[in-house]
Amino acid sequence: MTYLSRIRLNPVRSQSREFLRNPRTLHAAVMQGLPEPPATDRVLWRVDSRGHRVDLLVLTPTRPDWSHVVEQAGWPDAEGEHVLVRDYTPLLGHLAVGREFAFRLTANPVQSTMTPDKLTDSQRERHGEDRPSRGLRVAHRTVAHQIDWLLRRTTKWGFTVPVSRTAAAAPGITSTADNPDPHEVRVVNTIGYRIAKKGLRHPVTMRAVSFEGRLAVTDPNLLRTAMLTGIGPNKAYGCGLLTLAPLRSGSGA
Repeated sequence: MTYLSRIRLNPVRSQSREFLRNPRTLHAAVMQGLPEPPATDRVLWRVDSRGHRVDLLVLTPTRPDWSHVVEQAGWPDAEGEHVLVRDYTPLLGHLAVGREFAFRLTANPVQSTMTPDKLTDSQRERHGEDRPSRGLRVAHRTVAHQIDWLLRRTTKWGFTVPVSRTAAAAPGITSTADNPDPHEVRVVNTIGYRIAKKGLRHPVTMRAVSFEGRLAVTDPNLLRTAMLTGIGPNKAYGCGLLTLAPLRSGSGA
Protein backbone atom coordinates (compact mmCIF):
# COMPACT_ATOMS: atom_id res chain seq x y z
CA MET A 1 0.00 0.00 0.00
CA THR A 2 1.26 3.48 -0.89
CA TYR A 3 0.96 6.47 1.43
CA LEU A 4 1.21 10.19 0.73
CA SER A 5 2.27 12.28 3.74
CA ARG A 6 2.20 16.02 4.27
CA ILE A 7 4.33 17.33 7.15
CA ARG A 8 4.27 21.02 7.98
CA LEU A 9 7.72 22.49 8.67
CA ASN A 10 8.49 25.48 10.89
CA PRO A 11 10.83 27.52 8.66
CA VAL A 12 12.31 29.55 11.53
CA ARG A 13 13.77 26.52 13.33
CA SER A 14 17.43 25.80 12.68
CA GLN A 15 16.88 22.19 11.61
CA SER A 16 14.20 23.28 9.14
CA ARG A 17 16.61 25.73 7.59
CA GLU A 18 19.18 22.93 7.29
CA PHE A 19 16.58 20.65 5.69
CA LEU A 20 15.64 23.35 3.18
CA ARG A 21 19.27 24.22 2.41
CA ASN A 22 20.61 20.68 2.06
CA PRO A 23 18.53 18.04 0.19
CA ARG A 24 20.91 15.28 1.30
CA THR A 25 20.09 15.98 4.94
CA LEU A 26 16.36 16.07 4.23
CA HIS A 27 16.54 12.83 2.22
CA ALA A 28 18.21 11.13 5.19
CA ALA A 29 15.43 12.39 7.50
CA VAL A 30 12.80 11.10 5.06
CA MET A 31 14.35 7.63 4.97
CA GLN A 32 14.46 7.56 8.78
CA GLY A 33 10.65 7.71 8.71
CA LEU A 34 10.49 4.09 7.54
CA PRO A 35 11.36 1.13 9.80
CA GLU A 36 12.97 -0.71 6.89
CA PRO A 37 14.40 0.70 3.65
CA PRO A 38 12.13 -0.39 0.77
CA ALA A 39 13.66 -3.22 -1.26
CA THR A 40 12.42 -2.12 -4.67
CA ASP A 41 9.94 0.76 -4.38
CA ARG A 42 11.27 4.28 -4.50
CA VAL A 43 10.58 6.90 -1.84
CA LEU A 44 9.73 10.26 -3.42
CA TRP A 45 9.56 13.62 -1.70
CA ARG A 46 9.46 17.33 -2.35
CA VAL A 47 9.08 20.62 -0.50
CA ASP A 48 6.11 22.88 -1.29
CA SER A 49 6.32 26.55 -0.29
CA ARG A 50 3.24 28.77 -0.46
CA GLY A 51 3.69 32.13 1.20
CA HIS A 52 4.81 31.53 4.78
CA ARG A 53 3.73 27.90 4.73
CA VAL A 54 6.27 25.16 4.02
CA ASP A 55 5.18 21.52 3.63
CA LEU A 56 7.21 18.37 3.12
CA LEU A 57 5.36 15.85 0.90
CA VAL A 58 6.53 12.22 0.91
CA LEU A 59 5.33 9.18 -1.03
CA THR A 60 6.21 5.89 0.69
CA PRO A 61 5.41 2.21 -0.02
CA THR A 62 4.64 1.54 3.68
CA ARG A 63 3.06 3.59 6.47
CA PRO A 64 5.71 6.00 7.86
CA ASP A 65 6.27 7.72 11.21
CA TRP A 66 7.30 11.41 11.08
CA SER A 67 7.71 12.02 14.82
CA HIS A 68 11.40 12.83 14.44
CA VAL A 69 10.76 15.42 11.70
CA VAL A 70 8.05 17.15 13.77
CA GLU A 71 10.29 17.09 16.84
CA GLN A 72 13.27 18.58 14.99
CA ALA A 73 11.65 20.88 12.45
CA GLY A 74 7.92 21.22 13.09
CA TRP A 75 5.59 22.35 15.87
CA PRO A 76 5.68 19.39 18.30
CA ASP A 77 3.52 21.04 20.97
CA ALA A 78 1.24 23.26 18.89
CA GLU A 79 -2.45 22.73 18.29
CA GLY A 80 -3.64 21.74 14.85
CA GLU A 81 -3.02 18.98 12.37
CA HIS A 82 0.62 19.26 11.32
CA VAL A 83 1.05 15.75 9.91
CA LEU A 84 -1.34 14.10 7.47
CA VAL A 85 -0.81 10.54 6.19
CA ARG A 86 -3.25 9.18 3.61
CA ASP A 87 -3.65 6.00 1.65
CA TYR A 88 -2.78 6.91 -1.97
CA THR A 89 -4.49 3.90 -3.53
CA PRO A 90 -7.96 5.46 -4.05
CA LEU A 91 -6.56 8.32 -6.16
CA LEU A 92 -4.54 5.93 -8.32
CA GLY A 93 -7.75 4.00 -8.96
CA HIS A 94 -9.48 7.11 -10.32
CA LEU A 95 -7.07 7.56 -13.22
CA ALA A 96 -8.92 7.09 -16.51
CA VAL A 97 -8.38 8.18 -20.10
CA GLY A 98 -9.65 11.71 -20.63
CA ARG A 99 -9.94 12.67 -16.96
CA GLU A 100 -8.38 16.00 -16.09
CA PHE A 101 -6.61 17.02 -12.87
CA ALA A 102 -4.68 19.92 -11.49
CA PHE A 103 -1.05 18.87 -10.98
CA ARG A 104 2.11 19.95 -9.25
CA LEU A 105 5.55 18.56 -10.01
CA THR A 106 9.04 19.42 -8.84
CA ALA A 107 11.61 18.14 -11.32
CA ASN A 108 15.16 18.67 -12.52
CA PRO A 109 14.94 19.63 -16.23
CA VAL A 110 18.28 18.79 -17.83
CA GLN A 111 19.70 17.95 -21.21
CA SER A 112 22.67 15.79 -22.12
CA THR A 113 25.35 17.42 -24.25
CA MET A 114 28.90 16.65 -25.35
CA THR A 115 29.68 20.32 -25.78
CA PRO A 116 28.50 22.33 -22.74
CA ASP A 117 29.03 26.09 -22.97
CA LYS A 118 30.78 26.06 -19.62
CA LEU A 119 31.81 23.26 -17.26
CA THR A 120 30.81 23.52 -13.62
CA ASP A 121 33.55 23.28 -10.99
CA SER A 122 32.55 19.69 -10.14
CA GLN A 123 32.48 18.68 -13.84
CA ARG A 124 35.90 20.25 -14.36
CA GLU A 125 37.16 18.39 -11.29
CA ARG A 126 35.89 15.06 -12.65
CA HIS A 127 36.78 15.54 -16.31
CA GLY A 128 39.44 18.23 -16.40
CA GLU A 129 39.38 20.35 -19.53
CA ASP A 130 39.27 17.25 -21.75
CA ARG A 131 36.28 16.54 -23.96
CA PRO A 132 33.94 14.24 -21.97
CA SER A 133 33.64 10.63 -23.13
CA ARG A 134 29.86 10.77 -22.69
CA GLY A 135 27.23 13.47 -22.49
CA LEU A 136 27.13 15.78 -19.50
CA ARG A 137 23.94 16.82 -17.77
CA VAL A 138 23.28 20.53 -18.17
CA ALA A 139 20.35 22.28 -16.49
CA HIS A 140 17.74 24.14 -18.54
CA ARG A 141 17.92 27.69 -17.21
CA THR A 142 15.04 29.56 -18.85
CA VAL A 143 11.34 29.08 -18.13
CA ALA A 144 10.65 28.48 -21.83
CA HIS A 145 13.19 25.64 -22.02
CA GLN A 146 12.02 24.16 -18.71
CA ILE A 147 8.41 24.05 -19.90
CA ASP A 148 9.53 22.69 -23.27
CA TRP A 149 11.43 19.92 -21.43
CA LEU A 150 8.20 18.94 -19.66
CA LEU A 151 5.88 19.13 -22.68
CA ARG A 152 8.17 16.98 -24.83
CA ARG A 153 7.99 14.10 -22.35
CA THR A 154 4.37 13.98 -21.15
CA THR A 155 3.30 11.24 -23.61
CA LYS A 156 5.68 8.68 -22.13
CA TRP A 157 4.36 9.59 -18.67
CA GLY A 158 0.74 8.95 -19.68
CA PHE A 159 -0.70 12.45 -19.87
CA THR A 160 -0.86 15.60 -21.92
CA VAL A 161 -0.98 19.25 -20.91
CA PRO A 162 -3.85 20.93 -22.79
CA VAL A 163 -3.52 24.14 -24.72
CA SER A 164 -4.49 27.12 -22.58
CA ARG A 165 -8.19 27.93 -22.53
CA THR A 166 -7.54 31.56 -21.72
CA ALA A 167 -7.64 34.09 -24.54
CA ALA A 168 -4.27 35.52 -23.59
CA ALA A 169 -1.42 33.70 -21.91
CA ALA A 170 -1.40 34.12 -18.13
CA PRO A 171 1.88 35.01 -16.42
CA GLY A 172 4.18 32.02 -16.58
CA ILE A 173 2.18 30.34 -19.35
CA THR A 174 4.40 30.67 -22.34
CA SER A 175 4.87 29.31 -25.80
CA THR A 176 7.90 27.36 -26.94
CA ALA A 177 9.73 27.07 -30.21
CA ASP A 178 7.94 23.86 -31.19
CA ASN A 179 4.73 24.54 -29.30
CA PRO A 180 3.56 27.99 -30.35
CA ASP A 181 0.31 27.75 -28.37
CA PRO A 182 0.59 28.35 -24.62
CA HIS A 183 -0.26 25.35 -22.49
CA GLU A 184 -1.88 25.03 -19.08
CA VAL A 185 1.37 24.92 -17.14
CA ARG A 186 3.59 27.44 -15.43
CA VAL A 187 6.78 27.47 -13.40
CA VAL A 188 5.99 28.54 -9.83
CA ASN A 189 9.37 28.14 -8.15
CA THR A 190 13.03 27.45 -8.95
CA ILE A 191 15.71 26.64 -6.39
CA GLY A 192 19.39 26.08 -7.04
CA TYR A 193 21.33 23.73 -4.76
CA ARG A 194 25.03 23.09 -4.23
CA ILE A 195 25.36 19.53 -2.90
CA ALA A 196 28.56 18.16 -1.39
CA LYS A 197 29.53 14.73 -2.73
CA LYS A 198 31.98 12.25 -1.28
CA GLY A 199 35.28 12.31 -3.15
CA LEU A 200 34.71 15.71 -4.78
CA ARG A 201 36.19 18.97 -3.52
CA HIS A 202 33.59 21.04 -5.35
CA PRO A 203 29.85 20.64 -4.76
CA VAL A 204 27.50 19.39 -7.47
CA THR A 205 24.95 21.94 -8.63
CA MET A 206 21.28 21.13 -9.18
CA ARG A 207 18.25 23.21 -10.16
CA ALA A 208 14.83 22.08 -8.84
CA VAL A 209 11.91 23.52 -10.82
CA SER A 210 8.28 23.38 -9.62
CA PHE A 211 5.50 23.23 -12.23
CA GLU A 212 1.77 23.70 -11.71
CA GLY A 213 -0.98 23.24 -14.24
CA ARG A 214 -3.69 21.06 -15.69
CA LEU A 215 -3.23 17.65 -17.27
CA ALA A 216 -5.40 15.16 -19.14
CA VAL A 217 -4.84 11.43 -18.70
CA THR A 218 -3.92 9.57 -21.90
CA ASP A 219 -2.61 6.28 -20.44
CA PRO A 220 -3.56 5.48 -16.82
CA ASN A 221 -0.94 2.75 -16.45
CA LEU A 222 1.93 4.97 -17.63
CA LEU A 223 0.73 7.83 -15.43
CA ARG A 224 0.40 5.53 -12.41
CA THR A 225 3.96 4.32 -12.96
CA ALA A 226 5.26 7.89 -13.30
CA MET A 227 3.51 8.89 -10.07
CA LEU A 228 4.93 5.93 -8.14
CA THR A 229 8.48 5.87 -9.55
CA GLY A 230 9.06 9.58 -10.19
CA ILE A 231 9.82 11.85 -13.14
CA GLY A 232 13.27 12.93 -14.31
CA PRO A 233 16.65 12.77 -12.53
CA ASN A 234 17.76 13.50 -8.96
CA LYS A 235 14.80 11.87 -7.22
CA ALA A 236 16.85 11.42 -4.04
CA TYR A 237 17.18 15.20 -3.85
CA GLY A 238 13.50 16.10 -3.83
CA CYS A 239 12.72 15.90 -7.56
CA GLY A 240 10.24 13.71 -9.44
CA LEU A 241 7.14 13.66 -7.23
CA LEU A 242 4.00 14.37 -9.31
CA THR A 243 0.79 14.93 -7.36
CA LEU A 244 -2.77 15.44 -8.61
CA ALA A 245 -5.80 17.24 -7.24
CA PRO A 246 -9.36 17.83 -8.45
CA LEU A 247 -9.76 20.84 -10.70
CA ARG A 248 -11.35 23.82 -9.04
CA SER A 249 -14.65 24.83 -10.57
CA GLY A 250 -14.27 27.63 -13.10
CA SER A 251 -10.49 27.49 -13.24
CA GLY A 252 -8.10 25.96 -15.67
CA ALA A 253 -6.02 24.24 -12.95
